[in-house]
Amino acid sequence: MRFAEALSRPGLAAIAEFKRRSPSVGDIRSDARVEEVVPAYAASGAAAISVLVDERFGGSLDDLRAARAATDVPLLAKGFFEEEAQLAELRRAGADAALLILRNLDDATCARLMRTAEELGLDTLVEAHDDDELERAIELRAPIVGLNARDLSTFHVDRTGQLNLVARAARRGDHLVIAESAIATRAQGAAAELAGADAILVGTALMQAPDPAAKLRELLSRPLVKVCGMTNQEDVDAALAAGADLVGFVFVEGSPRRAEAVLDVPDTALSVAVFVGEPEDAGADLVQLYEAEPGTVRGRNATLLREGERVATVVDLPWEREDPAHLERAAAVEDRLVLAGRLGPDNVAEAVARVRPWAVDAASRLEREPGRKDHELVRAFVEAAR
Repeated sequence: MRFAEALSRPGLAAIAEFKRRSPSVGDIRSDARVEEVVPAYAASGAAAISVLVDERFGGSLDDLRAARAATDVPLLAKGFFEEEAQLAELRRAGADAALLILRNLDDATCARLMRTAEELGLDTLVEAHDDDELERAIELRAPIVGLNARDLSTFHVDRTGQLNLVARAARRGDHLVIAESAIATRAQGAAAELAGADAILVGTALMQAPDPAAKLRELLSRPLVKVCGMTNQEDVDAALAAGADLVGFVFVEGSPRRAEAVLDVPDTALSVAVFVGEPEDAGADLVQLYEAEPGTVRGRNATLLREGERVATVVDLPWEREDPAHLERAAAVEDRLVLAGRLGPDNVAEAVARVRPWAVDAASRLEREPGRKDHELVRAFVEAAR
């Protein structure tokens, strides 16, 4: 299978990276062996595997050859490539794709290398890290565009800037979009996914983990878990400590869980502001917008929005009413699905098995009183959902 084809399948794909060190953090896993890590990546859901062949990252062409011998998963060779002969050498060593970094290449050189790679049967991942470089990649008609959160000159990480670039790239042209660097949690991967990324490239977070393959499985696992109805920082912190990926704040008159503001949520998770009828700018990462329904606090249907654009469908129960066909209705949704509606530790596992949602959302059944969470119930819910 070609590298591009492997990244084109439905859902968020992952390019798992093998590297022993990084100029930004130094040694990561200096004794790592390709023969052990790469097959484990392949068995844990990696759509493709990136191999550093540059000695500054503790890599070499021998690592690429060893990876090729260890797996049939498409391989991306990463390094600083400027000449056609380097691409030919990568292909002979087993690469299916090569990284081309626009920071180091002018347009004419990049275009020439892309043509040579195509002749060799190599795909190319053309990497940009700012607006100008993204425009260059689009003008070059790069079939795969990578947006790196880390500036390779300063090593500064700008995740917000990266997500904005991912969203811009996803709206421009017929190309695959890859979010690279600074992804260490499920929520961070989901943020890239919702911005429009087809895949994430993860290296340091995997190689720093005690078990890189287990960390990869965690990043790709679904459903995500949202704990909603937050009114105080203690409950937010407890939910995040329990492993919640998203925390929700309700801004709806008449709700017993009405929040005064979006509280402190680190960038390892996502904040969600919940509105009925018309959304406002609450400073959250996402908005969950319910339809207004006369005579009740909210309608049953909601949409998850990122920057005003629909990214998922929320299937909920009618306000304070039952619906025996709730799970069947949810299972029929073809959109990215967030399942809500009186979920708790006792029923979420069955609901996940029947519906296979992208995320699950709970509020009232995790409380000791309206607006105050029972931390033991929150922990039990997250564990049962994941």
